[in-house]
Amino acid sequence: MRSTITLRGQTVIPVKIRRQFRLSPADQLEWIVENGVIRAVPVRADVIAAFRGQGKGGGTTRLLAERQTDNAQE
Repeated sequence: MRSTITLRGQTVIPVKIRRQFRLSPADQLEWIVENGVIRAVPVRADVIAAFRGQGKGGGTTRLLAERQTDNAQE
């Protein structure tokens, strides 16, 4: 997929990419340059919602187990 850069430095994100990554007008892109490669990473307007569902799951159970272990060692 390609897009053109305007005189003002603007471009359009292709609809297929917007749909796949569920990008909305409120989202932002962070531009990262590494080893001569440009990457655009979505930054959600609601950061908490962006991370929801990204973990392994069971975080609360693991946290409580760690706390119990810590308390037992005190």
